[in-house]
Amino acid sequence: MNEIVLYLLIGLLGFCWCFQIFYHLYFLLRTSGKLPATTDKRLPLSLIICAKNEAHNLEKVIPLFCSQDYPDFEVIVVNDCSSDDTELTLARLKTQYKNLYYTNIPLSQQHFKGKKLALTLGIKAAKNEHLVFSDADCRPTSDQWLKSISAGFSDGHEIVIGHGRFEKKKTLFNLFLRYETFYNAVQYMGFALRGKPFMAVGRNMAYTKSLFEKSDVFKGTLNIASGDDDLFIRRCANNKNTNVCLHYDSQTISVAPRNFGDWLSRKRRHLSTAPYYKAGIKSWLAGEALTRQIFWLLTLCSLFFPTFAPTTVGLFIARLVLVHIVLGRAANKLGEGKLHWATLLFDLFTPMIVGCVWFINIVSAKEKKWK
Repeated sequence: MNEIVLYLLIGLLGFCWCFQIFYHLYFLLRTSGKLPATTDKRLPLSLIICAKNEAHNLEKVIPLFCSQDYPDFEVIVVNDCSSDDTELTLARLKTQYKNLYYTNIPLSQQHFKGKKLALTLGIKAAKNEHLVFSDADCRPTSDQWLKSISAGFSDGHEIVIGHGRFEKKKTLFNLFLRYETFYNAVQYMGFALRGKPFMAVGRNMAYTKSLFEKSDVFKGTLNIASGDDDLFIRRCANNKNTNVCLHYDSQTISVAPRNFGDWLSRKRRHLSTAPYYKAGIKSWLAGEALTRQIFWLLTLCSLFFPTFAPTTVGLFIARLVLVHIVLGRAANKLGEGKLHWATLLFDLFTPMIVGCVWFINIVSAKEKKWK
């Protein structure tokens, strides 16, 4: 009986290994392959930024956004119930940048959670059909950012997904933040390139105004704190209308969470939309995290059985090498340098940490607010 159980466990380990290999080769490796063709269309663009108590950040990022090397664009900032000097800051910046416009949401509307109301108002105020979105704590990687994003609208695409990285600092926590964000980006971009888009980040994405108005995606969800990006992708994105931008110039850099508590709050808010993903997407994502954990566990357990240890260790090394190569190619494409080496530190622990956050969301009924 014990021998049968042992062979069943070895079979389970083999299944997990095959799942991991297929997942990385089919989805994640796609980000380093040939991308959909783009053309330099230079469409008129409306950049929309929602800001809540972001006076300090707006001082730094608005000049970068308003000074993009692009012929026809406007920057619309929606001041979402701020209690700091955001409005005064915007008024002062408006005198310096003629393509900057802003509107204010009064404190009386503060009962709305999240930024869906602010986004809706910004979209209604936009004069152009093609909309680009970012956050007040983000900055573009270069003055070619809008040019790169605009190119993503080629061939009739209505949605453009970009990468939003975190700023780099010399701490282990920051390394984890950047690696986890990088892996997520490779994941959702790889799925999109395989015709299965399921998410994007609101700090770097674009879509058409007509698609937003036709979808009415935020109807009935203004009181849900998150999902302004994921819910839109779920409702509107498909294998024909969605494009991906990977070039470094098409990316944004965000202020990193200050501590683990700050990151936890953001991650809980983000994972709160996971139940709304399509069943097939949830199966793939859960399958990757679960098979990775089982594979690690069974590999460690096999070390106590000399008969099977060489085989399992060989499978373990083969998987680790493959993941390193796949993520290394993706890091090279995204301009993330040697960030893929962090796999050696976080490959085991990342799904465990994210799983704990997911479990906290399930057992907690506390509502999250956008901050």
